[in-house]
Amino acid sequence: MYSAQIVSIVDDDEAVRLSTETLVRSFGRHTRLFASAEEFLQSGSIAETSCLISDVMMSGMSGVAMHDRIRALGYAPPTIFITAFPSDDLKARALATGALAVLNKPVDVDAIGHWLSVALDGP
Repeated sequence: MYSAQIVSIVDDDEAVRLSTETLVRSFGRHTRLFASAEEFLQSGSIAETSCLISDVMMSGMSGVAMHDRIRALGYAPPTIFITAFPSDDLKARALATGALAVLNKPVDVDAIGHWLSVALDGP
C-alpha cells in the first residue's frame, strides 16, 4: 500500500464513483470519495490529495471549473479527468490548464493504472 498518497475521486454518478474507487484500490491506492465538486472543495481534503480523478460534466460545478478553482487556491494535484462526452476542445482546454490526462468513459483499466503511476510514482 502507498500509505501517504490519497487519490480523491469526484463524480456525481454513484455507480461510476464506486467502480472507480474499486479500480483505484485494486492498484493498492487509498481513496476518498466525493459526490460533487462543491463537496470536494469544502472537504478540507485538497491539500491531502496526491492525485485527483474527476468527472468533467457534473450537476453544479464542472470538473474543469473545480480544477481551475483548486489551482486558484494554490494547489496543483495531478488530475485525471474522465468523461462520457469527449471532445478535442475539452481535452485541449483541460490539458492546457494542467490536467494530466482526459480519459473516456468507460475508463480503460490499463489507462487508469498508467496515469496513476505517472501521477504518484513519477518517471
